[in-house]
Amino acid sequence: MAASALAAWGKLLFAHGRFWRTGTRLTPMTAPQQVEWPDVAVIVPARDEAESIQSCVATLLQQDYPGKLSVVIVDDGSTDGTGDLARRVPDPHGRLTVLTGRERPPEWSGKLWAVHQGEAVALEQIGPGGFILLTDADILHSALHLQTLVEKAQRDRLDMVSEMVVLNCESAAERLLVPAFVYFFAMLYPFDKVNDPASAVAGAAGGTILVRRTMLERIGGIESVRGALIDDCSLASNIKQAGGRLYLGHSTLAWSIRPYRGAAEIWRMIARTAYVQLRYSPVILLCTILGMALVWLAPLYFALFGRGRVRAMGGASMMLCILSFLPTLSRFKLSPLRALTLPVVAAFYMAATIGSAVDHHRGRGVQWKSRFYTEETHA
Repeated sequence: MAASALAAWGKLLFAHGRFWRTGTRLTPMTAPQQVEWPDVAVIVPARDEAESIQSCVATLLQQDYPGKLSVVIVDDGSTDGTGDLARRVPDPHGRLTVLTGRERPPEWSGKLWAVHQGEAVALEQIGPGGFILLTDADILHSALHLQTLVEKAQRDRLDMVSEMVVLNCESAAERLLVPAFVYFFAMLYPFDKVNDPASAVAGAAGGTILVRRTMLERIGGIESVRGALIDDCSLASNIKQAGGRLYLGHSTLAWSIRPYRGAAEIWRMIARTAYVQLRYSPVILLCTILGMALVWLAPLYFALFGRGRVRAMGGASMMLCILSFLPTLSRFKLSPLRALTLPVVAAFYMAATIGSAVDHHRGRGVQWKSRFYTEETHA
């Protein structure tokens, strides 16, 4: 087991798309090479986002984008005045449209139904060579963010440009658990593999997804993922299967202001889609938990309680584990000593994954924004 754990860490670090790196990121061009800038329509689904909607919309309307830009907010059945607050944001250039969402059909997930309604309006506002930007209502954007995304897509002939935005990391729970969320996401969807057209790995981060109109229409639009609960990665998968080129990186120009005030909120965020990711399979769940135990818990046990070569291999595995987490901690400007807590944090994520399965089999399904889903109706 100690040898297996060490071999697993060797593979993860040296043959798994260098997932631990944080160097895949976009920065603004000092002199963008674009001569003509395509139309862009931004779609923001918003359900009970009164705390953040005005800040989000303001940063979108203030984009320093040379081309035509429109922003579509879809008020998805909010009860806190989200739509009215969005309409009050100053819009001197007439870029903003706020829709009142219709009732969700049963075969759609709530967020995607809202995005689909925004899609119909957005497509009327952009030309055939245009782009659609999907973003969340709790994301703020630097004034150069959209220009940087479009420039990347045009320069490299990409069909989707997605970024993991900078996540809120202020409370004690966030500092302990949020960096690991980014780290584990990159382990599941290694950015280098996502960005490699020859690799079958496809992934995206929902906070920022710029997609080319022609590719969106080729895959059948948002309707092609209408029931997906992990909608960003499902959309990326459809695009890559259709021959599209993807980019996934870390953002320096967009950040989330959604707070996670305690461990319970982060637990719910993990449990929301963990069992969905495992395709609701008890067998895959068991294999996943055993694999995670081998990678995260066994090295610590062997390093502390093993003897001779077993202890040495456990210690070597722990060292690789710690080293792999340091770039993520550096990105969040946190002490490297926090890498020592990674096995404990991994145990928390394992427990939340099991909790996600328990919720499903007890009939609770997935709960998000006061909606409940018992299964994913469309892959």
